[in-house]
Amino acid sequence: MGKLIIARHHESEWNKLGKWTGIVDVALTPYGHKMSKKMGGLIKDQMIDQAFASEQVRTLETLVCMEDGICIDVPITRSAALNERDYGDYTGKNKWEVEKILGKEAFDKLRRDWEYPVPNGETLKMVYGRVVPFYLEKILPLLKLGKNILLVAHGNSIRALMKYLEKISDEDVRTIEMLFGSVVIYTVDEDGYMMSKDIRKIESHVNA
Repeated sequence: MGKLIIARHHESEWNKLGKWTGIVDVALTPYGHKMSKKMGGLIKDQMIDQAFASEQVRTLETLVCMEDGICIDVPITRSAALNERDYGDYTGKNKWEVEKILGKEAFDKLRRDWEYPVPNGETLKMVYGRVVPFYLEKILPLLKLGKNILLVAHGNSIRALMKYLEKISDEDVRTIEMLFGSVVIYTVDEDGYMMSKDIRKIESHVNA
């Protein structure tokens, strides 16, 4: 089996402003570009055969910077199945202002819970419904061929995938988060479940 290497895009222009980005196509900041290149350095010891990213530019920019950081150029597949969660009516709003309006308990449920409703948007369960089938159909077969795969996605699309990989319950999924500046290297079994994982980090600070 090949290795599954997962990274979250780094700081976008809306991350810097504390806004919910969701499906809006927002580019990285200069800081995001710089840190993404450093993230590439975390996996210099890994041979990458193919890469995957969402259709949103911030993941592609992160991926290209990571490639630059490890001096590789591999085939890239982009898919909307890996896109960030649609935050519906909250898209573009400042997270910390919304927290003051909703209160911490409701705010945390909105961000972390499995099925907490988002007006005109997606729950994490809905994101899981597109991310996991894509993983099983498009990525797992490559891992079975011994290919090492680099996947760059978003906080919630990665959380959804981690739920499957690590067999995390609906209740416990609220406790997991893919941090900015982190890379997770998974080995998986024939069904695509985690056998082991290696977490690597750079020090970075993002307002998200």
